[in-house]
Amino acid sequence: MKINLAVLPGDGIGPEIVEEALRVTEAVCTKFGHDLSYEHALVGAIAIDTVGSPYPDSTHELCMNSDAVLFGAIGSPKYDNNPSAKVRPEQGLLAMRKKLGLYANMRPVTTFPALIHKSPLRADLVKGSDFVCIRELTGGIYFGRPQGRSEDGNTAYDTCVYTREEIERIVRLAYKTAEQRRKKLTVVDKANVLCTSRLWRQIAQEIEKDYPEVETEYMFVDNAAMKLIQAPNQFDVIVTENMFGDILTDEASVITGSLGMLPSASMGIHTSVFEPIHGSYPQAAGKNIANPLATILSAALMFELAFNLTEEGKLIREAVDASMAAGIVTEDIAGNGKAYKTTEVGKWILDYINKKK
Repeated sequence: MKINLAVLPGDGIGPEIVEEALRVTEAVCTKFGHDLSYEHALVGAIAIDTVGSPYPDSTHELCMNSDAVLFGAIGSPKYDNNPSAKVRPEQGLLAMRKKLGLYANMRPVTTFPALIHKSPLRADLVKGSDFVCIRELTGGIYFGRPQGRSEDGNTAYDTCVYTREEIERIVRLAYKTAEQRRKKLTVVDKANVLCTSRLWRQIAQEIEKDYPEVETEYMFVDNAAMKLIQAPNQFDVIVTENMFGDILTDEASVITGSLGMLPSASMGIHTSVFEPIHGSYPQAAGKNIANPLATILSAALMFELAFNLTEEGKLIREAVDASMAAGIVTEDIAGNGKAYKTTEVGKWILDYINKKK
C-alpha cells in the first residue's frame, strides 16, 4: 500500500516525540512492504515565528494532499499570558480542525498494568478499563453564533448549535467503532435541559435501529462524569458533543494514571490527524527526556483507522507493551527504576519491531 503522510512536529517536545513515532512508522512500513512517503511542515508557535501564521496555507495544502497527518504538539511560553500577542499557536489547531473538517476526536483510554499505581483511583476500580471517547469536534458552543458581550461588558453570551448532519455522522462513527469492540455504546447528553441534547438523543435513537447488535445506553453528562470515577470499566464507547467531550475526555485521560501514554485520532472529511493528547511540555524541549509512547501509539491508531491495517497497529502496541514490561521507559513513568532517554525508548521499540518474526 502507498502511504503518504504530512508530518507536523509543532512546538516544544513535538519534534522529538514525532521523530521517534516516524521511525517506528518507517520500520513497520518496511516490514509489511508498504511504500511510505512523507513531508514535514510548520504549525503552531514555530510557524508564527517563521511565516507569521500558526497554520500556514502551505501546511494546509500539504495536509489536504496527504492520506494522514502525524502531529506533535502546539504551544509556547512566549505566547502564554501575553496580551499583546495578536495571534496564538492554539489558533493553528482550531484552524486545522475547521479547514480539514476534523469532526470526530477519538481517545482510547487504556489501562497499563505498570501504571495503575499512578491512578488517582483505587486499583480495583481502574483495572481492566478499556474504552474509547468520541467527541464531536467542529460544532456546538465553541463554534456557535452569535457569541460575544453586551456593549456595557456586563453580559456575555455563547450559542450552542448542532445540525442533523453533524450529529448523524459522528453517531454512526461511534456505532461502527462499537461494532468492532465490545458492542456497547453510551450516548452522553443533557437532554433533560438542552434543546441541542434532545436533538442528539432523537437522532441517536433513530440510528440505533440500524445497529441491533450494539447495546445502547443514554446517560446525562453529570451522571457520566460520576460513573467515569465510580466504575470506568463499565464503558466501551462513549460519544458526545463538543464541550461535554472536552471535559469528559480530560477526566478520562487521567484516571488510568497514564496521561503521557494516551494517543488520539481526529477523523476528518479531507484527511485525519493523529497525535498524543498531552501538550508541548516546553520545559522538557531539547532535553531528550520526553515520553514518546503516546505519539508512537498514535502511529498505531493511524495504521488502524486511516489505512485499516490492523496487524501493523497491533505490532506497534505489542512493542510498546513489551518496552513497559521491560522497564524501558522515560522518567515520567520510571518511578524508582532507571529512566531512559526519549531516543533510547524509541530505539528499543524500533529494535523490537525489526526483530519480530
